[in-house]
Amino acid sequence: MDADQEKDLQKFLKNVDEITNLIQEMNSDDPVVQQNAVLETEKRLLLMEEDQEEDECRTTLNKTVISPPQTVVKSAEEVNSVFGFFFLISEITLLSEAFLASVEKDAKERAKRRRENKVLADALKEKGNEAFAEGNYETAILHYSEGLEKLKDVKVLYTNRAQAYMKLKNYEKALVDCEWALKCDEKCTKAYFHMGKANLALKNYSVSRECYKKILEINPKLQTQVKDYLNQVDLQEKADLQEKEAHELLDSGKNTAVNTKNLLETLSKPDQIPLFYAGGIEILTEMIKECTEQTLFRMHNGFSIISDNEVIRRCFSTAGKDAIEETVCVSVLKLWQAVCCGNEENQRVLVMHPDRARLLATLLSSKVLAIRQQSLALLLQLAQTESGRSLIISHLDLTRLLEALVSFLDFSDKEANTAMGLFTDLALEERFQVWFQANLPGVLPALTGVLKTDPKVSSSSALCQCIAIMGNLSAEPATRRHMAACEEFGDGCLSLLARCEENVDLFREVIYTLLGLMMNLCLQAPFVSEVWAVEVSRRCLSLLNSQDGGILTRAAGVLSRTLSSSLKIVEEALQAGVVKKMMKFLKTGGETASRYAVKILAICTNSYHEAREEVIRLDKKLSMMMKLLSSEDEVLVGNAALCLGNCMEVPNVASSLLKTDLLQVLLRLAGSDTQKTAVQVNAGIALGKLCTAEPRFAAQLRKLHGLEILNSTMKYISDS
Repeated sequence: MDADQEKDLQKFLKNVDEITNLIQEMNSDDPVVQQNAVLETEKRLLLMEEDQEEDECRTTLNKTVISPPQTVVKSAEEVNSVFGFFFLISEITLLSEAFLASVEKDAKERAKRRRENKVLADALKEKGNEAFAEGNYETAILHYSEGLEKLKDVKVLYTNRAQAYMKLKNYEKALVDCEWALKCDEKCTKAYFHMGKANLALKNYSVSRECYKKILEINPKLQTQVKDYLNQVDLQEKADLQEKEAHELLDSGKNTAVNTKNLLETLSKPDQIPLFYAGGIEILTEMIKECTEQTLFRMHNGFSIISDNEVIRRCFSTAGKDAIEETVCVSVLKLWQAVCCGNEENQRVLVMHPDRARLLATLLSSKVLAIRQQSLALLLQLAQTESGRSLIISHLDLTRLLEALVSFLDFSDKEANTAMGLFTDLALEERFQVWFQANLPGVLPALTGVLKTDPKVSSSSALCQCIAIMGNLSAEPATRRHMAACEEFGDGCLSLLARCEENVDLFREVIYTLLGLMMNLCLQAPFVSEVWAVEVSRRCLSLLNSQDGGILTRAAGVLSRTLSSSLKIVEEALQAGVVKKMMKFLKTGGETASRYAVKILAICTNSYHEAREEVIRLDKKLSMMMKLLSSEDEVLVGNAALCLGNCMEVPNVASSLLKTDLLQVLLRLAGSDTQKTAVQVNAGIALGKLCTAEPRFAAQLRKLHGLEILNSTMKYISDS
């Protein structure tokens, strides 16, 4: 706009502010403020009149002469009139309408240009992402920069360009881009992540920590990731300090430091015979006693000198064909144990290298016993720390690793237990559990092979450990679903149970652990097959004759989940005396055993009159069953109520309970607000059967207004 327009605009804006203030003051509750505002308004109108007299006309577009309007304000008495005041407002309004129209037009044009630029910026971002994925980081930066020329406030272009800068180790520019991203969005966690990483690379450890902690403030759900980032900072700061101390030792000329450096230089000579390298590596291993020597090994590229040596690599690939090559492999594995013991940075350097990570998983399944033993020892050493376990889970081929670990079950007790100890350590990690669920189809054959193991040959304790791990993992519904759907896996459980039953005393721990796994599998409906469920039930009925309390309880637990799958198996259970055994459980067993026992009794009494009669014969006043109704275990209470209701169908049983408080107890349960609706439903059903069998209970029920409670219970019955 020209100078005159700019002058008019500024004058208009000034008038708007002044008139706004005058209006507010004229509406003030303070009479003095009000009077001053009126006087000021009068003054402004008189000045306006004078200006109009001096300026007879105004020149507008095409220089058309516009005559000034007639003077509206004639005297001071007219200042407070509506017309005089609104004349002033209308003068401003004319200016404001033209200005706002200009602003609106400009805003529309800006919005249109922004939409066009947004399309261009998005296209350039995608080009940048493609270049980044191909490793062309300079090209990616160029595309991101072009995108930012179109739009300056797109945070993703800044964070993506920052990431590309970091790939080129240009950390300072990456930090600048992250700061711009935060100006676009102060809660941009991606910017803080890149800032943390860039500062870590620049060894600004405290700043890096603050960046990562900021992520947690913005999104507490990222606690696991932030913990890993902070751990990386700690490890690198620690490694930095170690290297500083190692440099000081080397500069001091201490023999150990100098010898470590010289020996690595000697081992870096190419094309020597295998024994040359084996001897040098063994000497080096003996020299490494402290953290400083471990750090010197890393600082002088010890890992690369060893693993990149063509002769040593050839020994690893052909081990098993020559004793000397085996010696080289074993010596390298022992060296890695020495340099990684307690040194997390060395562990990281070892495992994060793709070739070495693949090699570790391969050597664990070597045909050479000594190589397998040393590989297992190295991995077990790594797994002693959280960071080490994380390295294994993140960088090793876990399917191959798991297959190798379970193959140790055929080795000696010591080796098998060591392998299962490593398996247990990994299985407790959340990351491993996530991996396990996602990769279970590929892992399941190896686990099924474990179930086909001959317990007479394998280490019983290690076999128990392995089955216990499977049992713990099967507690997760997704994992359990895959396992239960695999017919071969289910058959493997049955076949192992059958082999162990041949000598229950010898394989007691295996049976106990296996029943725990099968209990979890039986939570999954439907079962592998009805045939499988029937066979499992039969095995458990047989185990109810055991003298071992743990096996008895778990056998009852499995049976409580499979028994209802077939009326045929219920008949077999009754013939095997299951009612008497379960009533004995109620007398002598704990709460867990009672829970399984009463569920089995509920299933049996629900299907067969003979079962009801036997319960009454063994518990004439149903005192044991009624006692269960006061338990805090809702599952137990619900099944006890169901069993009691079933027993009411036996003649004269209800009448024998007239002097008890059974009706009041059932009524309270039917009207209770328990989490398990089965409690209300089964208590309501039992009340109905009680009152049907003995009308005097019905009369008591009416006196207690129990019918209203039962009516409210009907909603649970209709929903169930």
